[in-house]
Amino acid sequence: MQRRSFLSAILSGAVALAVSAPQASANIFEEIWAKERGRKVPGGKPSRLRKAKDTRARPARYKGRQTVNFASSEKPGTIIVKTNERALYYVLGNGKAVRYGVAVGKEGFSWAGTARVGMKRENPRWTPPPEMIERTPKYAKWAKGMPGGIPENPLGVRAIYLFNKAGDTGFRIHGTNAPSSIGTAASSGCIRMLNHEVTELYEKVRLGSKVIVF
Repeated sequence: MQRRSFLSAILSGAVALAVSAPQASANIFEEIWAKERGRKVPGGKPSRLRKAKDTRARPARYKGRQTVNFASSEKPGTIIVKTNERALYYVLGNGKAVRYGVAVGKEGFSWAGTARVGMKRENPRWTPPPEMIERTPKYAKWAKGMPGGIPENPLGVRAIYLFNKAGDTGFRIHGTNAPSSIGTAASSGCIRMLNHEVTELYEKVRLGSKVIVF
């Protein structure tokens, strides 16, 4: 009789343990879920998710133009723009080039191709195209052109106009009234440079010089 009672007690305990196990497991997952959502867990302290630290590298600050090693089969005086590098190279020859930091066209406005320097202008007049005015109505007041030589002019102090067989491409290499944009994709397709650096390039480059953008 005692043996039968002992076995019954063992069986009853095993059944109780089996029944309570899923409930215990459920409680564990409820506790984890509550902690992830920052709620107070019964019998515990409120838990907050910690914000991950941003470890992405920031773009290096532009330190100005440099003469660099640059292998190219293009003739001295050629301009090569590497949009992915945000860099313009003025080919010197003998494996050298002057590298300038630039801003390039933002997504949807960038372009690539080969052109020639068709015109150069000091303190260029800026005329926003109709599509730009449509995107930014405040430019409508400059539909007939913004005078050059004023701080608001987005072409800065110099502009190099790019032509192809069909004529003016509408793209320029020019200065800027937003120097902090250098090194970014910020323009409507043109190549921006710091004003003192575009002035230097302007003096070097000749009409008819080849310009490659890729």
